[in-house]
Amino acid sequence: MSEPVLLITGASSGIGAATARHAVEQGYRVALAARSADKLEALVDELGGADSALAVSCDVTDKTSQQQMVSNTLAHFGRIDAVFANAGIGGKPGGFCGADSDVWKDMILTNVYGVGLTIQACADALKQSRGHLLITGSAAGRATIPGSMYSATKWAVSAIGYGVREELRGTGVRVTLIEPGMVDTPFFDDKPEHALTDRDIAEAVLFSLSRPASVDVNEILVRPTPKIED
Repeated sequence: MSEPVLLITGASSGIGAATARHAVEQGYRVALAARSADKLEALVDELGGADSALAVSCDVTDKTSQQQMVSNTLAHFGRIDAVFANAGIGGKPGGFCGADSDVWKDMILTNVYGVGLTIQACADALKQSRGHLLITGSAAGRATIPGSMYSATKWAVSAIGYGVREELRGTGVRVTLIEPGMVDTPFFDDKPEHALTDRDIAEAVLFSLSRPASVDVNEILVRPTPKIED
């Protein structure tokens, strides 16, 4: 089959699921990776079944799990043309002085270590396809937010994106940081009052993927249009 293959981590909801839907609309086949197997299987059915989508249960903080994710994708589709390292979790109140440090640990392992493991696991397949690596950063990784370990993890993700782009220079693999502002997704317990939709970010991802091979979109920073003041 000639349709390109996009592997998405954090694919069970929010930006990951919206990107999967938009990608299939644009002619991609998708490998969907997350911990929530039931949600992934439901999304596979929605997207047209095994010819279009594959569900892969994966813990992005576990190296073996990520390696198996790649092996399963290659066994099912035969190749990987693009990877969207999208898995991430948020923090809790308390700042650096009072937050739950166990929450920090899980967040850092997912948001930073997990991205690194995704890159390691997928690098050979992307080099072979001269593919495209996309990473979910954040507007929070471009600003100083008092007491925010989440922001610190996204600063780290930005550094990973810059660094891996230079490491892969000359391989044909393109690298894009997708940096959303506030997005209305299940990531938040309370619905944001003024935010982008997950589809908005999915469209930014597919825009990057749709550029010709000679064009490397390094970063897309997407924020909601400021609220109109009466």
